[in-house]
Amino acid sequence: MDSISSRIQEVTPSLTLAVTNQAKAMLARGEEVYGLAGGEPEVDTPEHIKAAAIAAIQAGKTKYTASAGIPELRDALAAKLIGDNNLAYDPKQICVTAGAKMACFNAILAVVEEGDEVIIPTPYWVSYPEMVKIAGGKPVLVETQESNGWKMTAEQFEAAMTPATKMVILNSPSNPTGAVYTEQELRDIGEVALSEDIVILSDEIYEKLVYGDNKHVSIASLSQELYDLTITVNGFSKAYSMTGWRLGYTAAPKPLADAIDKIQNHTVSNATTFAQYGAIAALQGDQTFISDLRDEYDVKRQFMFQRLKSIHNVRVVEPKGAFYFFVYTGQLGLKSMNLTDKLLSRYKVAAVPGIAFGYDDGIRMSYCTTLDVLNEGLTRFEQFCREH
Repeated sequence: MDSISSRIQEVTPSLTLAVTNQAKAMLARGEEVYGLAGGEPEVDTPEHIKAAAIAAIQAGKTKYTASAGIPELRDALAAKLIGDNNLAYDPKQICVTAGAKMACFNAILAVVEEGDEVIIPTPYWVSYPEMVKIAGGKPVLVETQESNGWKMTAEQFEAAMTPATKMVILNSPSNPTGAVYTEQELRDIGEVALSEDIVILSDEIYEKLVYGDNKHVSIASLSQELYDLTITVNGFSKAYSMTGWRLGYTAAPKPLADAIDKIQNHTVSNATTFAQYGAIAALQGDQTFISDLRDEYDVKRQFMFQRLKSIHNVRVVEPKGAFYFFVYTGQLGLKSMNLTDKLLSRYKVAAVPGIAFGYDDGIRMSYCTTLDVLNEGLTRFEQFCREH
């Protein structure tokens, strides 16, 4: 139709959601499916968080709030950011959004103008380039290497820059690769950003899911200059298993925070009111849920790593965070969409094609499922690889 905007015509649907929906449809028909495509914890939201939201509903906390969120939650987020990330934000610099996805989108809309370039390392989270396109910008993709743990170097960043570069997007820990940038790597990238005043969007949604001796570092904490250039994005979906609650947030220098608030004013008005009270309980309640979840995922991560390493015609880099493996499948001779279609239809294993993340010779497999599903799914994937 001629009436559909050219920007939206250029946007591709989310393949991660498409695969998940296809697997759910198969399950609904009574078919056997081993889901390794998911991007959400399989465990339920902790009871004390649900109880706080229910209590809020019963107390009549069901009306509009300030667009940036209720003051109590913004105060709690400011305390979290200083305590966990060494980031000192006034609550007025924080905007509570309808999910971390919207937090990213708000940040991009607040900065990117028509024709601006945004540097995105690949493999990337599926929605970054599409958000940039909707904002009128141009995604500039930087191919990372297995040999470097799927991380963009400062040299690659600098080589990709042009006078039109406005923003760079960092996701550490990364979806889909599980890569975690070290402090020195972030300092080096930060120096390049500072040289041309390039805004940094730091997506830290997986910060609590980091394994072994690896540490999460917020790039905005490394200097005042980087703080002044960075929009930090986070949320409640992954660490607290609150995916359906749709709660995220941005923390940014005041001028950027005000711009993000304006966008929120004219889009969703505010994140769901009673869900925000659940978020306060998440931040201020018992945090052992997170450590228990991380320990459980670490067991599954190590199990999956050993299994994948034993398959001779695929390659895998050990992920340091999140709950995904990005598996190199180029030796199988199949492009990723064809591979995942066959894997699902013939072997009943759901995985996400690498083309969704800008890399067609790989697939993403998730370990946020039960060990039984993981074990059978990997057994079937190994059989698939033997037969191809």
